[in-house]
Amino acid sequence: MTHFKVAIVGAGFSGLGMAARLKSEGIDDFVVLERNEEVGGTWWDNTYPGCQCDVASRLYSFSFAPNPDWSRTYSRQPEIRDYLRGCSERFGLRPHIRFRCELESAAWDDDAGIWRLVTSNGDITAQVLVAAAGPLSEPALPDIAGLDGFEGKVFHSARWDHEHDLSGERVGVIGTGASAIQFVPRIQPEVGQMHVFQRTPPWILPHTDRPVTRLERRLYRASPRLQRLARAGIYASREWLVLGLTHRRGLMRIPERLARRHLERQVSDPELRRKLTPDYTIGCKRILLSNDWYPALTEPNVEVVTDGISEVRGSAVITQAGEQVELDTIILGTGFRVTDFSAADRLIGRDGRSLNELWQGSPEAYLGTTIAGFPNLFVMLGPNTGLGHNSIVYMIEAQVAHVMRCLEAIDERGARALEPREEAQARWTEGLQTDLAGSVWNAGGCRSWYIDRTGRNTTIWPRFTWQFRRSARRFEPAAYRFLSGGRALGEDPGDERSELVGRLAA
Repeated sequence: MTHFKVAIVGAGFSGLGMAARLKSEGIDDFVVLERNEEVGGTWWDNTYPGCQCDVASRLYSFSFAPNPDWSRTYSRQPEIRDYLRGCSERFGLRPHIRFRCELESAAWDDDAGIWRLVTSNGDITAQVLVAAAGPLSEPALPDIAGLDGFEGKVFHSARWDHEHDLSGERVGVIGTGASAIQFVPRIQPEVGQMHVFQRTPPWILPHTDRPVTRLERRLYRASPRLQRLARAGIYASREWLVLGLTHRRGLMRIPERLARRHLERQVSDPELRRKLTPDYTIGCKRILLSNDWYPALTEPNVEVVTDGISEVRGSAVITQAGEQVELDTIILGTGFRVTDFSAADRLIGRDGRSLNELWQGSPEAYLGTTIAGFPNLFVMLGPNTGLGHNSIVYMIEAQVAHVMRCLEAIDERGARALEPREEAQARWTEGLQTDLAGSVWNAGGCRSWYIDRTGRNTTIWPRFTWQFRRSARRFEPAAYRFLSGGRALGEDPGDERSELVGRLAA
């Protein structure tokens, strides 16, 4: 059986970022397990028409791999996919990647002090396991009676069926989130009739996307420093928004006015405008960007249905008002299982319990990265590392730096493994939940995917992103228990742990 120092699950931004850092530190003893046939993660899976990032290209990329040749200020899916493939080649990562290799289970062997992994291509072992599958990897399917028996075609936007011809069809779109506002305007001109089933309207701001000029690309190629300055400017312009999302919610009136004006300019029909006007604070759900969503909904072949769906019967969707909507195709724009960590049922810790059994529907992790009872497991984009205002790549790089600090600490102490102490993890989680309590995400009057099934917000990071990076950079030995095989190397003094408790909330 092959053994590795580090096994990474997933070859999207998180997995490739982790692999590139290992390479740069001279660590070659690692493997990347990728279930698809190519790198890219969510940017490989999502190929629906109009798929595009809503964070500017300069910021939605690795800081150590700037790209002067982005063709647009907000990149589209094929270009991001190609960028990640280019990174895998540039940093020599491809020989480490096992494609079409899915993790089936991973269990911690307490006696040997290693992870035992069962994959679709055979078993391996690893000292360290990095779960980098990401929160946008498993589509969320709506619980609608009769959907499985629909007589027409059904597919999720993340599993787009490009072989299916929508020309002239009666199409039903369930969901009005980030994916739907991108693909609906693209397919609207070709379908016969479209019914958009909306539960809650999103707040939408004008999109500032534009082509990058040849002059700009030449300047960026000639001056990497200029690229860094542009990235820093974009970062700063987005970071201020956290003030309004957390402690000074009155500031959210500014983007709300912009969104209302955008809606009023693009939708003249007062009844349709009423349907499309949210009744919650902007930012409670993900703020979306689009210039063509509202115009698409005003077209004569589109109807916005706000009555809830009761069931699917035969070839029709039945609304709660009793209306029967005959359809040929249903497209699910219902997002992802963000709070249900995709591999949680396949990861088994020290006591034989899976992450699902431990979390009971409400994930938590110290620094969103390590979990008590799961030695040498590092979860990328874990609980409370999601963002409502800035680039997730920034958070990924901060987590990668923290993982490296942990690996260094293991080696320095002659240990085999580490895991966070229960009290450190609990204190960290408590501090975040306190900050979230009065935030727009929790108290903005909406129902969002940020909230898990127990009612806690286990998705969002409620502070400035630079604060997360600072916390991740500062390794706290007292927050961890070091192990040799399955045995603790010794306990840190109690006063050191007490001192730690006061620092965790900082």
